[in-house]
Amino acid sequence: MDETKIYNLLSMAQRANKVVSGDFAVVKAVQERKAKLVLTANDAAEETKNKYQHLADEAGVKLYYLFDREELGHCIGKEFRAVAAVIDKGFADALVKLFESR
Repeated sequence: MDETKIYNLLSMAQRANKVVSGDFAVVKAVQERKAKLVLTANDAAEETKNKYQHLADEAGVKLYYLFDREELGHCIGKEFRAVAAVIDKGFADALVKLFESR
């Protein structure tokens, strides 16, 4: 997996306003079926990981773990972020392809 490509693609999605981040925004996006992909930081708390795995499973959305909270936040122009969701099918499909090509 080329993390640089993932980082750049996620940054592009954020600039296109196709990424939501933070607990409330991601839960809302998943529940409203707007989230196409959920990303959780590797160093998020186990409780957080379990919560989003359960949400993603219920909604039929793929979930991947990547970066740490600082890196995940940085690539979307924020401070620390434990979770983010991509709300655009094109960006989500491209990211999934990168994840699965590893």
